[in-house]
Amino acid sequence: MTPASRIATVPSLIAALVALLLPTQARAQDDAAKERWVFSAELTSVFSQGNSESLTLGLGSVIRREWEKDAFRFETGAVRVETGKVTRTAVGTADAFTVSRSVDRAKTAEALFARARYDRTLSERAFLFGGVDWLRNTFAGIDSRLLVAAGGGSKLATGPGTRLSTNLAVTYTFQSDVVKNPFVNADFVGARVGWELWRRISPSSVFESAFTGDQNLRDTQDRRVDFTNALSVDVNDKIALKPSLQFLWRNRPSLTDVPLFAPDGTATGTKVKTPLQKLDTFFRLALVVTL
Repeated sequence: MTPASRIATVPSLIAALVALLLPTQARAQDDAAKERWVFSAELTSVFSQGNSESLTLGLGSVIRREWEKDAFRFETGAVRVETGKVTRTAVGTADAFTVSRSVDRAKTAEALFARARYDRTLSERAFLFGGVDWLRNTFAGIDSRLLVAAGGGSKLATGPGTRLSTNLAVTYTFQSDVVKNPFVNADFVGARVGWELWRRISPSSVFESAFTGDQNLRDTQDRRVDFTNALSVDVNDKIALKPSLQFLWRNRPSLTDVPLFAPDGTATGTKVKTPLQKLDTFFRLALVVTL
């Protein structure tokens, strides 16, 4: 082989070496990503002041890790809305007066949750899981609700652009309401069904959908639905904007105490129990930071 031919073969050898190394490096990066903890935090805040006053604050975090056959995820979140009622009064005469302004602030919405789940892969499609959910939403009548779930599921799609799984579980719920309902069991066995969809719709955006349906097996009229859809748009490799819409529905909502008035508008001094709304809706626009 002449020196010129040796020189001509160098680029070919380099190209072949790169072709061999790149898949190995990509696999190594994927394995490294799975073998570490991933943390993301969400922050939502809206503040208004002037003719009206309100403060909305939302916080959330997700910690997850994947191994070869196992996966763990822990999520927490909180939403708080504080509204100020502005009252103005005038003192003086019609021609000369001063106006004073006072604000009566009150908490008008609050929801807290925490949940953890551990998955164990059985095959390419099947998995088992166990999970714990906790919720407090006093404005929906729930002082505390703890749910323990154990079941399995199926991975219907596992591609790089689409991940879809369904799950089915047996649950046990411990619930404490703000106003006790004597006709509904606070602790009960239930069944849970759901799906999780992750879909990359562009190089910088991801659509996520999660559905959870819970059925009280002691009271067939008592069922709940948690349906959330979100679109995450990357600002850079660490920060993303994430609008989401969540629907929380319960066919048999909790009760609340309402003051009772006589037909002529006179207060009776007593309270009656009445059901709350069946549906709660949460729209969030969050800033997500992933580490």
